[in-house]
Amino acid sequence: MEDTPPSLPSKIDLAIIGAGPHALTLVTHLLQKRQTMQGKFLVFDPSGKWMSRWNQQFAALEIPHLRSPAVHHPDPNHFGLRKFAENRSTELHVPYDLPGTQLFADFCQDVIQRFALQQRVIPGLVTRIEPLPHLIHPRLRLWLQDGQSIIARRVVLATNSAKIQIPDWVNQIESGYPEDICHSTSVDLRKTALTGEKVLIVGGGLTSGHLAVGAISRGAKVHLMIRRQLQEKLFDAEPGWLGPKYLKAFFAEQDYQKRFDMIVQARNGGSMTPGMGMQLRRQAHSGNLKIDENCQIVKASLVDENWRVECSDGSQHECSRIWLSTGTKFDATSEALLKEVFAAYPIKIVNNLPVLDEHLRVPGCELFLMGGLAALQVGPTARNLSGARMASEKIVPAIVKSSVALSHPISA
Repeated sequence: MEDTPPSLPSKIDLAIIGAGPHALTLVTHLLQKRQTMQGKFLVFDPSGKWMSRWNQQFAALEIPHLRSPAVHHPDPNHFGLRKFAENRSTELHVPYDLPGTQLFADFCQDVIQRFALQQRVIPGLVTRIEPLPHLIHPRLRLWLQDGQSIIARRVVLATNSAKIQIPDWVNQIESGYPEDICHSTSVDLRKTALTGEKVLIVGGGLTSGHLAVGAISRGAKVHLMIRRQLQEKLFDAEPGWLGPKYLKAFFAEQDYQKRFDMIVQARNGGSMTPGMGMQLRRQAHSGNLKIDENCQIVKASLVDENWRVECSDGSQHECSRIWLSTGTKFDATSEALLKEVFAAYPIKIVNNLPVLDEHLRVPGCELFLMGGLAALQVGPTARNLSGARMASEKIVPAIVKSSVALSHPISA
């Protein structure tokens, strides 16, 4: 039997937008510290379920395991996933015990049940956050797509949503942005027949590797085009960014432009894991894959029924479809949900990222941000699972300690 979500009350102490790993991490850390919060929060997600988008993206790209080790997950107990996997050790992959996709999904379901969170997600899309600063106790009103609204004392934006990056040459195609050119976020390998096709994949991150392997397994020949050298790294950022080794200097830096530069340098664009690099070399050796490094597309045009791309080195290549694995970018200035809040509570923005207070709040307001938008306060791994934990450790005290709160409790 499906769990019935709660009906929408007129007000709530805490509203969380998004039901992915960041929101789940926050809720478990919050309940571990203050069990009395159990009935005082609601989570809003169009799917009405926890982890729906995450699970869908992993399934669509047929990703076999996570990139981060088994200590990174939504449970406050660092070793919770290892304990859960005691009888499933074959699903922890070398090196560093990377959890298999199904293992991680099952563990998250176990966390949801243990913390009794099945009924906390409201199926609804939040379209607007309206600040109500003129009330005796300032509040935030969330508006849903269906016209309903709810007043919240505090709101956490935990969607970790980013803008997809589309290269200039795509926007210059005269016929517009056609169907057979699409961003990796809208590719679903499970629904794609590719026998005899030639697929051009643009980008050098791990996603482009998964796309290449998936397309080849469906009978395609793949051309992988990377604008610089293919980089191999185990993780998005060095493990030193998960603790004081690098973060101490980061937090000591008061110049936010310099913090931003540190984030960019630490992440250093897209990279493949050594395991994926080995798979791709094997496919290249067997003739299924061509890898072009230091190669940038300047123009694409439709010739008969194929795409012809021209590169900066003068070379030309043909393919039947193009997948853009060109990444995403966090931009607070284009996040529709933040517009009214930033108008009521002006905030400093550095390279499209907001400068939040130490608890990841918009200064003067009870709106908290998690994920990539909180990178200036969390560091280079803000968007990752480890960043979800670090963000939770900053936000939870502001929810459970009245001395840190900016507003009075909502009366019953």
